[in-house]
Amino acid sequence: MRVAVLGAGAVGVTAALELASQDVDVTVYEQGTIESGSSGRAAGVCYDAYAGRIDARIGDRALARFQEFSGMNGFDFTLCPYVWLARENDEKRAAAIREQVPRMRANGRDVSLIDSETLAERYPALNVDSVAVAAIARNAGHTDPASYVRAVADHAVETGATILTNTPATLRAQSETTSNANTEIETPDGHESFDAVLVATGAHTKHVLAAADIPIPLKPYRVQALTTEPIAIDVPMLFDATGGYYLRPHGDGLLVGDGTEPIERDPDGWKREADEWFLEAIETHLETAVGRTFARDRAWAGLCTATPDGDPLLGEIAPNVFVAAGWQGHGFMRAPALGEMIAEQIVDGDGIEAFDPKRFDGDETFEIREGMDIG
Repeated sequence: MRVAVLGAGAVGVTAALELASQDVDVTVYEQGTIESGSSGRAAGVCYDAYAGRIDARIGDRALARFQEFSGMNGFDFTLCPYVWLARENDEKRAAAIREQVPRMRANGRDVSLIDSETLAERYPALNVDSVAVAAIARNAGHTDPASYVRAVADHAVETGATILTNTPATLRAQSETTSNANTEIETPDGHESFDAVLVATGAHTKHVLAAADIPIPLKPYRVQALTTEPIAIDVPMLFDATGGYYLRPHGDGLLVGDGTEPIERDPDGWKREADEWFLEAIETHLETAVGRTFARDRAWAGLCTATPDGDPLLGEIAPNVFVAAGWQGHGFMRAPALGEMIAEQIVDGDGIEAFDPKRFDGDETFEIREGMDIG
């Protein structure tokens, strides 16, 4: 079996590794370099704290694999609790947290509510004065996403995959609609036929599939993050649902994110630098979270992808054409599991019904919703 994977992001290289492990002849085409896309700009926050059964199972598997891969080819995964909270006068999100925790526990997740006094005892640097409700997930951690992509890509090559960087590839329109139709990829060197193609090109997925006359309801949107200079502070990974921001340890400093813009962006024409309003907002967020601000190291923007119902588009979208996209900002943290699952579907034909991309016609109109918002 010959399979082409378009896109060498976290999901693409993971799928390539799994396919190569099953003796599949797999070639990855990446128009840029390894980790040059959205995966390289991700936050690296990872947890399994999901109220939905399928999401919880995927999160659990992803975290297990992150820990299995840790120490491989320069990749390290650091265990760290994940705390999410709502502040006073935000009863909507406070009620959502209270409702989520029992459902997560029913799915076997190691989560619980935590009162502000206990939270302050464990993490004295946190400002808990205005916290109304908080919860903690103990099966969680963080990592450098770019190092994951590099490490897994190297492992995929060691296992037998071919990865071609700086090699744009176009999915050609199929002339047949039968289930055994080969799929053609066109590159600057010509075209090749494969038994199956996986499109895992992030924000470019809609354009890549459009070239083959395959519609998909997917919208790229812009998010922003920054890192601070080294500081001496002990904090968990934190999501402030009221403020709409997150933070996590990053080396000897912090990584802080916010700045979601619910506007569809051109994946080839968007601002990669952080906005001034975002930088000012982060100062306010840090004052709220830890009572002080810190010198900035660097700041950037990235692209996430939204779907009409907030669930991924993962599976066969046309005969022998598979897609993996639409993560709503939760792609990297689930990549080890999602890449494994789509590889299994390509080989064996099974998939996740709730994520089937054919549940949509492809021309749906919808508004972008922020992936982390719990309200």
